[in-house]
Amino acid sequence: MSLDSITLYLVATMIAALLGAMLVFFGKQEKSPALKWWGAAYLLGATSVAIWTAAGDKLGAHLYLAMNAVGFVACGMVWNAARVFHGRRPNWPGLVIGALAWAAAVTLLDPAASTLRMMVGAGIVSVYAALTASELWVERRKSLQRRWPAFVVPVMHGCVLMLPILIGGFLRPNDPHFSTSIWVTVFAVELVLYAVGTVFVIFMLVSERTVTAHRTAASTDPLTGMLNRRGFSEACARVIDREARGGRPVTVMIFDIDHFKSINDRFGHPAGDEMLKLFSTVVVTNLRISDLSGRIGGEEFAALLPCSLEEGVLVAERVREAFEMSGVVVDEAPVDTTVSIGVAGGPAGTELEVLLASADTALYQAKRGGRNRVEAAEELPLSLENWRRQSAAKIGAPRPQPAIA
Repeated sequence: MSLDSITLYLVATMIAALLGAMLVFFGKQEKSPALKWWGAAYLLGATSVAIWTAAGDKLGAHLYLAMNAVGFVACGMVWNAARVFHGRRPNWPGLVIGALAWAAAVTLLDPAASTLRMMVGAGIVSVYAALTASELWVERRKSLQRRWPAFVVPVMHGCVLMLPILIGGFLRPNDPHFSTSIWVTVFAVELVLYAVGTVFVIFMLVSERTVTAHRTAASTDPLTGMLNRRGFSEACARVIDREARGGRPVTVMIFDIDHFKSINDRFGHPAGDEMLKLFSTVVVTNLRISDLSGRIGGEEFAALLPCSLEEGVLVAERVREAFEMSGVVVDEAPVDTTVSIGVAGGPAGTELEVLLASADTALYQAKRGGRNRVEAAEELPLSLENWRRQSAAKIGAPRPQPAIA
């Protein structure tokens, strides 16, 4: 059974136009420039192919050249959409270089060399497909297993277009009917599959980004941008497991800003919020990139370091000194910026809650000892269960005021 290539091309253009309209609509709804780029590329490409297919020989030489150039601009827009999606600027010269290359080829080549012109056009589209695939490959990060269709679809598109170029020299290169052979039908079918497959990939990428954004929001403190208690606990569990496999110790520290309640009372909650953001900056600046930190309570922060207790105490002292030297002034009045820190370390595989409990005890000692100091825990609780039992027995006994001031 033979397939009518013209009908296939018209079906492909209708599908592409419908998908393009959907992408533009969702781009406006979601305020996504990348979706608008993709949608506009589909609409532009569908218009170009539709006019070229329907009018064909009725187009004049200049209009024929213009319609093909518009199609190559649409290919450049797909590539730029991938760039915009990943936060990069559009490449404006690259957007039109394919169209300019096509115009140059048509102008310089023999008008009778239709096969060669077809190969040049397929090569330009293949280059844009390769650029799109490379853009997605560079941004794969840790989600490569989920993103493989985003890379494979444009690669397969480019391979289908390059196939006649690679083997055309061995297959009837002088056949005047080569440009209207089975390749035209193959291109038409592939165009339909590529249009649908690309939209699937686009929505997969958008969905993945949305899920990631929600996951990040659920584990991040909105004021300081640090991990919240939940995010900190989950991240620490992964680090502790990793260090346990290597038999390496870990250290936890708890920070409590001194007299924070009085700062809120004297200067208002906006000033208190600024103090929290300042301290979060101090913590992040003085920790290594491999260390974890988070805000686990009102004015309480915590950090986990893959190091020994002795190293952890040195880091805690560095944080304390940096915060004390901040020199904050509110309404022309200096504000004391001091913090009490409890540090606890444990052997490989020690549970986070055990380390936090021990660090909390050390923090209380720092508060009781006059604040603005670092205290290291002498020992860990015998077991997490015993610690919980002891904590339950103390319910009703309020924590001394210095520990929350």
